[in-house]
Amino acid sequence: MAGLLKRDELMSIMIHFSNITKQFPGNKALDDVDFSVEKGEIHALLGENGAGKSTLLNILHGIYPDYDGEVEIDGSKVNFKNANDAIEYGIAKVHQEVNLVTELTVGQNIALGYEPAKKGLIDYEAMYEKTDGILEKLGCRFRSRDRVNSLSTGEMQMILIAKALFHNARIISFDEPTSALTDREVDRLLQLIMELKAQGITILYITHRLDEVYAIADRASILRDGKYICTLQIKETKKDELIRHMVGRDVSAYAVRNQELCSSEEVVLKVESLCKNGVFEDISFELHRGEILSFAGLVGSKRTDVMRAIFGADSYTSGSVYIHGKKAEIRTPKDALRYSLGLIPENRKTQGFVKNFNNAVNMALASMDRFCSRGFVNEKKILENCMYYTGEMNLHPADPEYLTEALSGGNAQKVIIAKWMTTDADIIIFDEPTKGIDVGAKAEIYRLMEELVARGKSIIMVSSELPEVIGMSDRVIVMREGRIMGELGRKELNEEIIMKFAMGG
Repeated sequence: MAGLLKRDELMSIMIHFSNITKQFPGNKALDDVDFSVEKGEIHALLGENGAGKSTLLNILHGIYPDYDGEVEIDGSKVNFKNANDAIEYGIAKVHQEVNLVTELTVGQNIALGYEPAKKGLIDYEAMYEKTDGILEKLGCRFRSRDRVNSLSTGEMQMILIAKALFHNARIISFDEPTSALTDREVDRLLQLIMELKAQGITILYITHRLDEVYAIADRASILRDGKYICTLQIKETKKDELIRHMVGRDVSAYAVRNQELCSSEEVVLKVESLCKNGVFEDISFELHRGEILSFAGLVGSKRTDVMRAIFGADSYTSGSVYIHGKKAEIRTPKDALRYSLGLIPENRKTQGFVKNFNNAVNMALASMDRFCSRGFVNEKKILENCMYYTGEMNLHPADPEYLTEALSGGNAQKVIIAKWMTTDADIIIFDEPTKGIDVGAKAEIYRLMEELVARGKSIIMVSSELPEVIGMSDRVIVMREGRIMGELGRKELNEEIIMKFAMGG
């Protein structure tokens, strides 16, 4: 909120970001960001990956104490030196990734570092009594003496919220909290956030799922390329308008095929009666040259397990894989490379790239033979390869020395795609290619997929986003609990039919 604030506006404001600028080496993450969050509201923070959303939250939570500008909480200027300062001030964060000590109890995790003491020792009875009260208030079935390693991901997320309440938080931020949750767990979390709002707690909420924004948010502030764009009332704003502000262009129909379909009759991959005991059984299908074949299904349908088995990352019990009509003996990912088969994994952070390597090296990793001569690595060729794909994919920042781990989710995904494009693989499996990625980056990845099939490549896409499946696919195979339930052609695709198959119809 630029400019002077009136007295009644000041009384209703919980957080005021005033001219916040944050500079990293070679990258200005935030540039003069200025807006306010009202007391007791659910305020969504939206923007593409790399827009500066998480950086702004890290400033609020004391993780980045060095910045220009001012942060005011309830009318008072604050300058937290670390995360503990923010916690003691009543500001807590629920992270996207659940980081808990799984061998400890729930109560020990909730109170960790702030345990009540009695005569110089931890007062476990008081700790468990207080944490049990919070868990009961949250409607959790588990209790404070249970071990964390016995809980689901959704239940672990509840522990993070319980930690915030343990510290009597007045402000709680949520950074992509639903990315690893089931639909039922998402519904429960959104209901809980509404209950926190009813208790007068101010909520900051980062998500790429606009349906969640419309379900719970009062207002949304939008960042783009580190700059503040606007704040909008959700009830008065259409989804297309939100997206347009986020990316600076109209991508309301981003999950569509913009080029002519180019699938041919030539079968490049055939899977026959593939089985893995207790996981999946009787998986049979064909993939054609120039085709995007999608695998749809609910959580637990074992689509990823099938893809990892085909790629050689996991073993299977029986069945056969044929590539270009010949039986393929693929037992390791190295074997898959020999058959010109690539896999962009669902978990990009742990399986897609090496976190201590930069963009140039990560792009070259699967093709090192091309960049080596007489036992020496040609660093110039690696750099040239990186600069080529940096331009092709609009990678930001355009720095080959930049650590891939430090990139936003969408840009990290571009590096992984570039790695497989460097191999010139004929068949690429995209497993949840746009998970946790903003709409602008999604549009660019869809463009790359279309360019690949136009060049004669073939794609298998595993996706849980039905608009993506319907918009991008030539054909769709639907799985449920390790079995294929049905196959649909492009003209048959709609959400109702796919969900019917996915739920066992």
